Amino acid sequence: MVIGTGIIDLLIAESRSLKEKRGVLNRIIKRTQSEFNISIAEIGVNDHWKRAKVGFCVVGNESRYINGKIDRVIRFIDNLQLVEILHTKIEIIQFPDSVDHFDYEEDKYREL
Repeated sequence: MVIGTGIIDLLIAESRSLKEKRGVLNRIIKRTQSEFNISIAEIGVNDHWKRAKVGFCVVGNESRYINGKIDRVIRFIDNLQLVEILHTKIEIIQFPDSVDHFDYEEDKYREL
């Protein structure tokens, strides 16, 4: 299993209030969720009306696939032209295919 996470720092130049900022972020989040079926949310800079921080997560089987999907998500948000991307940070974590099996489950089914 491979987990890819991303954090995007955004500048919302046209925003004049927190209400406008939330509207822009909601559009970005909903469109990105719809397009890529990923988990994405505002994760920081909540009280500043021109800045935002968005985090997202992608899960899959191959790190190459996850890396490509993360790149497409960032490009998609940039192509919406609703915000300016100031900085991005991504991390890809790979878990081994074999996971230690818990003995309590085996014992539970032996009773049946």
